[in-house]
Amino acid sequence: MKHFTSLAVTLQDGIAQVEFNRPERANAFNHTLWAELGTLMQTLDATPSVRAVVLSGRGRHFTAGIDLDFLLALRSDLAPLDAAQGAARCLETILWLQAQVTAIEACRKPVIAAIHGACLGGGIDISSACDFRYATADARFAVKEIDLAIIADLGTLQRLPRIVGEGVARELILTGREFGAAEAERRGFLNAVFPDVAALTAGALATAQVLASKSPLALRGTKAALNFSRDNDLAPALHEVAERNIPLLLGPDIAEALSAQRAGSPPRYPD
Repeated sequence: MKHFTSLAVTLQDGIAQVEFNRPERANAFNHTLWAELGTLMQTLDATPSVRAVVLSGRGRHFTAGIDLDFLLALRSDLAPLDAAQGAARCLETILWLQAQVTAIEACRKPVIAAIHGACLGGGIDISSACDFRYATADARFAVKEIDLAIIADLGTLQRLPRIVGEGVARELILTGREFGAAEAERRGFLNAVFPDVAALTAGALATAQVLASKSPLALRGTKAALNFSRDNDLAPALHEVAERNIPLLLGPDIAEALSAQRAGSPPRYPD
């Protein structure tokens, strides 16, 4: 596994634990952290021994979102350019940032967000791109971009309404108001709430262990089929999942699953 400066990564028993590692800045995302996140997710996707991923933050917070110094530096870099050059460079940067977040969703391994403290702005983009989300009872959330006089452009507008519903998402996005873990769970954003960080970590790892015990081929195929179904109409989604399932029905993992069930023992799947 490549060395990262702004991420702490451990891999054990098929589970990659990934921690945002800028606690002195509330894990705010600068250029390095954005770049490392995208690179890491691509690496985890391509690493056969990784079966599930848990994303969390070191220190007091999950993440305060985008580092304001990063935004100031971007504006400074754009200032000398003419209007056309500035617009082109700005678009290039936004598309690059979007790709770093989308790398979470594109990772074929299930990704769990384990959130504590603040999850603001870009933190909503990141956690919305995860497969599901757990949090501590004192976690707090907000889509903060509206208060910076900009549009949330890294995926929140596209993913959050599909998670919590259109009306709720619009209210949260347009007001920028803060909401807590209890409301986030009630709205369907969180799958579970835990009393503290220790319980959160244990809960996330327990679920990751369950995921790691499944057929990796079935996990990857199911996640891909869910993403395709979300983004397409029913008929093409049904056809896509049928084609995707054919090699699994003809492959060795189903034989292992059936044999293990008959024997009353846990199945053992190759990476």
